[in-house]
Amino acid sequence: MTHNDQLVIITGMSGAGKTRAIQTFEDLGYFCVDNLPPNLIYKFSELIRTSREINKVALVIDLRAPGSANDVVDTLVEIAHNKNKNENVIFLDASDNKIVTRYEETRRDHPLARNGRRLIDGIKKERKAMEPVKDAANLVIDTTDFSPKQLRQELIEKFENYGEEPFHVELMSFGFKYGIPIDADMVFDVRFLTNPYYVESLRNLTGKDKPVYDFVMQQENADEYFAKVYDLMKFLLPKIKGTSKASETIAIGCTGGQHRSIAMTERLGLALKKLGFRVNITHREIGRYKGANI
Repeated sequence: MTHNDQLVIITGMSGAGKTRAIQTFEDLGYFCVDNLPPNLIYKFSELIRTSREINKVALVIDLRAPGSANDVVDTLVEIAHNKNKNENVIFLDASDNKIVTRYEETRRDHPLARNGRRLIDGIKKERKAMEPVKDAANLVIDTTDFSPKQLRQELIEKFENYGEEPFHVELMSFGFKYGIPIDADMVFDVRFLTNPYYVESLRNLTGKDKPVYDFVMQQENADEYFAKVYDLMKFLLPKIKGTSKASETIAIGCTGGQHRSIAMTERLGLALKKLGFRVNITHREIGRYKGANI
């Protein structure tokens, strides 16, 4: 494969968004195939190498595929472990409760919960079988709190310009009260800074607004904290870039993910861009609850 050739394999839990994902890759110009038998993956790798017209392929492969579950899992794990920068295994995940809700809304059958089996039993069986794939995947995306539109945007941000620069930084703000992002490689905590929520004029603003940003950054320890995180990133990211990893996900959290974490994420993102890194910034909780105790 050349630098711009891409093979993306979409897998994960049923009900986690694979249909939306393959539609998104189709819109990005990928040649897409759903429910491919795992033994045909390498034929598509060869197609990319030899075809003048097709250099980006996205495949959905999961336990619906013909053959045994072990064959599917073993093949996906093998490809993920190859650490080929032009091949990515994306694992889409969601909580059991969210998957149940989605299946109840669509009234579809879970592929492992047919013939009278309970839906939750099928979900648990699939999760156990796919656990090695999730552990090996190049990218894990938790869609529990994603709308279809948000999942689409997440994939577009990660893959629209993929191939221009293999390594990029995913920088995310979040609220600890809603859980640590499961795909974070590094997590930083800014809850020690004074919370702008308790300043009435700042309460319904976010860290993207200048009054909140200035309030956070003018605190006694903010500059020192930023400098330490920045120095660590300046040292560590070039080392990570030199490995086979395509991205590094850095998450910065405060209580509710509206004020302090957003401000610090924006500042760090700008600094990393000035160092020459390609940076995608996501504010996971922005606008989640206006006026909530954040």
